Parts: sequence; structure tokens; C-alpha cells
Amino acid sequence: MKPVRPKSLRGVTRRRSWLCRSSPFPSLISAFRRLVREGRVTVSQYAQLKLDLLTDLADALLCNTSPQVVQRAIDALETATLREMDAVHVGAAIVCSADVFVSADARQGAAAASFGLRVVTV
Repeated sequence: MKPVRPKSLRGVTRRRSWLCRSSPFPSLISAFRRLVREGRVTVSQYAQLKLDLLTDLADALLCNTSPQVVQRAIDALETATLREMDAVHVGAAIVCSADVFVSADARQGAAAASFGLRVVTV
């Protein structure tokens, strides 16, 4: 599979590392396995997805849900209408000084922007 870069990310410089709130990898592997069970990807495509994901792990900066992240998530919840995990993602991005916050959720993006994060909507 050839990686596709959404048009909305074309202005974002490729970074050597990326930030995530905590390890999303078990959830992604679970989703990939579901795609195999549903016949939407082949076993060989799954193997490539998994390899690509594990390769990306080497470049990940994991931001644990520390008390600082929780406090910033509470700040976000008190100032915007967000779901819990959306607020935690905003909090992690703030605490870990993310260069760019990428979101497909308008409310989450607006909340991130209100905290001074550069937001890219996909």
C-alpha cells in the first residue's frame, strides 16, 4: 500500500518524531485484525500494515497521562464542549509542546487552537 498524504497535511513539514497521548498500537492492531476478519484486507496487507506501524513506533514520543495532562484536559473540558478522550489528547499536546495538532473533529480542533496549538484539520 502506498501512503497517502491528505491535502490538508501538505503544508506540514515531515517530522522525524510524532507525539501520541499513550500507546495507540494495541487499538490499531485490533482494528487491523478486524479488517482481516471482515475480509477488507488480506493477511499480507495486514502484515505490511503491522510492519509500517511498528516502524513508526520507533519515531513516536509517547506522552503518558500525567497529572499535568489531566489538568490541561480538565482546562479544555471547562472551556469547550469535548468528549473526555478528545480533551485528554488536547491536554497531552499542550504538555508535550506539539508543533502541530491534527484532528478531524471541529470542536477538538477549536479547543486545541484556543490553547495556542497550531491546528491542521483533516
